[in-house]
Amino acid sequence: MAYNEGLADRIREALQYQPDIKEKEMMGGLTFMVNDKMCVGIIKDEMMCRIDPNFHETAIEKTGCRTMDFTKRPMKGYVMVEDIGMHTDEEFDYWISLCLEFNSKAKSSKKKTIKQT
Repeated sequence: MAYNEGLADRIREALQYQPDIKEKEMMGGLTFMVNDKMCVGIIKDEMMCRIDPNFHETAIEKTGCRTMDFTKRPMKGYVMVEDIGMHTDEEFDYWISLCLEFNSKAKSSKKKTIKQT
């Protein structure tokens, strides 16, 4: 198992009423795309949250949260949350809400096709 299936089910349940949800296996884990934009994911047993970069410094002060450095390079706007930081439903919902809130503002990285003439 490359990622925590229980956490995946928990995220699926939280996102079930969102339109246009897709799951993609990437980065050795699972990513949930909302409106063609990376929103939240799982790497091993941690939840990866894409949040507003302006809120990043506040977020990493929360218990169990750290800056994502998957490529050995810190990525502002991406945080990893350990189980201790999302143990309760209230804590878990907090992170999902941050992800969804930023998703509505985030730009899609979906490539547009260019018509050739």
